Amino acid sequence: MLAQRVAGYVFARNRMPEALDLLRTRRSVKPLELDGPGPSVAELDAILTVASRVPDHGKLTPWRFIVFQGPAREAAGEKIAGIFRRDHPEASADQIEFERKRLARAPLVVAVVSRAGAHVKIPEWEQVLSAGAAAMNLVTAAHALGFAANWITEWYAYDRRVLDALGLAQHEKIAGFVHIGRPAKPPDDRPRPPLSDIVTRF
Repeated sequence: MLAQRVAGYVFARNRMPEALDLLRTRRSVKPLELDGPGPSVAELDAILTVASRVPDHGKLTPWRFIVFQGPAREAAGEKIAGIFRRDHPEASADQIEFERKRLARAPLVVAVVSRAGAHVKIPEWEQVLSAGAAAMNLVTAAHALGFAANWITEWYAYDRRVLDALGLAQHEKIAGFVHIGRPAKPPDDRPRPPLSDIVTRF
């Protein structure tokens, strides 16, 4: 058993440069710049499995996932567009169509739903952070399989009528919509903060 643990440790250390390179090369890609094909059933299962392997104090599973692909993307978009139309009766046909396509810009969208709530032991804030970690793992797993992703919210993530229409319970919130596809072009990097600006030592 000890030999197996030691062998596993050596194997993990040998893969550290590869893992760090994966993390260093992740980029967000705009949903409109994500092409198909999207993940296969097996690839999506792998992505969601990795997404669920995050710190979770108390083993509460304070998050869940909603998958939008195929016609379901526009079916959900109809609900978003309908609410937008009621709030903006003066909206043009192009504006309404834009709202209808909100979840159809990429081949696949996964909503990360936060189920955080009051608990006798586990602070709600920790549960929210766990949902954020699930979203980040989702993005990283997609990148590891050769896809690109974008984790965004936009107005409809905070509209209670949209959340109800998408089947969220009253205590649930959207931590993010993760759009997944293949980058239409090599993604550009953006400036990152120098460590001297973000790191202090106590």
